[in-house]
Amino acid sequence: MAAIIYDGLLLAAGLFFASIVVVVPFGITLEGPLYPLYVVYIYALSFLFFGWFWTHGGQTLGMKTWRFRVEQENGKAMTWSRALLRFLAAIISWLPFGAGFVWCLFSRDRLAFHDVLSGTRLVHVDET
Repeated sequence: MAAIIYDGLLLAAGLFFASIVVVVPFGITLEGPLYPLYVVYIYALSFLFFGWFWTHGGQTLGMKTWRFRVEQENGKAMTWSRALLRFLAAIISWLPFGAGFVWCLFSRDRLAFHDVLSGTRLVHVDET
């Protein structure tokens, strides 16, 4: 959970600046016609944030700090398609008040719901 908080703070900071770039010049509001495109923009940037880290070493900055890496069930590095599947499944994991994350406490393999759905797993990285 600490890695999620760490990454969430980094993502929020990045999205804040990315939002200023489009919200201010285009005057985007909740009721405005551009708002749905803005939502897609935010989700796309969020995916690019996580996807890039997951496909380039398997670790976000928060995961690196807490020494975890994400990989496919077969131990291979993440692909962009697998990263997209994991990202979308993680959204589902958040929906019922984060129940998909709590799932790992009761899972035999200690996998979160989005890891089960996407065929991924978190592994501990030993210090070298």
